[in-house]
Amino acid sequence: MKKIILFASALYFMAACNEPANNSSSQSHDGHAHDSAHNHEGTGPQDSAQVLFKKDGISIAYFEESPDFPDAKLTYMKPDIDKPVKEGKTLFQYKVENFQLTEQTADAAHKHCNNSEKGQHIHHILNNEPYTAHYTDTFSKNLKAGHYVNLAFLSRSYHESIKHKGAYQLNQFSVGKAETKSTFDASAPHMFYSRPKGDYVGADTKKILLDFYLVNTELSENGNKVRAIINKTEFMLTKWAPYAIYGLPMGENTISLELVDKDNKVIPGPFNKVERKITLKEQ
Repeated sequence: MKKIILFASALYFMAACNEPANNSSSQSHDGHAHDSAHNHEGTGPQDSAQVLFKKDGISIAYFEESPDFPDAKLTYMKPDIDKPVKEGKTLFQYKVENFQLTEQTADAAHKHCNNSEKGQHIHHILNNEPYTAHYTDTFSKNLKAGHYVNLAFLSRSYHESIKHKGAYQLNQFSVGKAETKSTFDASAPHMFYSRPKGDYVGADTKKILLDFYLVNTELSENGNKVRAIINKTEFMLTKWAPYAIYGLPMGENTISLELVDKDNKVIPGPFNKVERKITLKEQ
């Protein structure tokens, strides 16, 4: 009797060892295993541990780590900021070092978010208006009379900014006969809005990059912070980093960013409180 029981137990053990493991991988129709814990279509955070907030159907996570460009450098050349610039067509010139404009950032295909087909570029912002993207170090803009705060920084092909001191240039200049003198304090804490921007269509609507640029300040839980208000839902960001937004509805969405102090009061500055609208479309 004992031999029969032992024999039956051995058969059960052998069968169990040959059963497929019950894990998070599934077999697709093409015969390749796919890990269900990793979202290949960008429909949600790829690592649940990175999710910082989930409110009102909106999730915010840290954007995945991107290739670093520690030696990338942007140098300002033109126009001359020491004298008024003539109205009309104004030439801007920068020098880019250790960073290749028009090249696709190495991990662009794996980010599953809006990416420029033209590659890496310069984000150029005047008076915190929506940026323009430039794929050469020299470009021109038609400017009206007035005073301009001029920010430029290097950007990866999917519009994530490079966030070290040498990768940006901030200055100010006047065009024509400016009626008033500038009150912009270049040494004070400032925040400039970068992304999201414009329209998002199809797959690009699933994961939206949130990115801003800080000057003369750092963020921390007990210090300055950035308050992001997305469709009236508030999120407090305590780290200068790129973020990914998931779960935005189709149609118009409102994004507000505020640079606030330790008491959650907006820090004085012309650009430290900004609101933008973006549109998500199925097709």
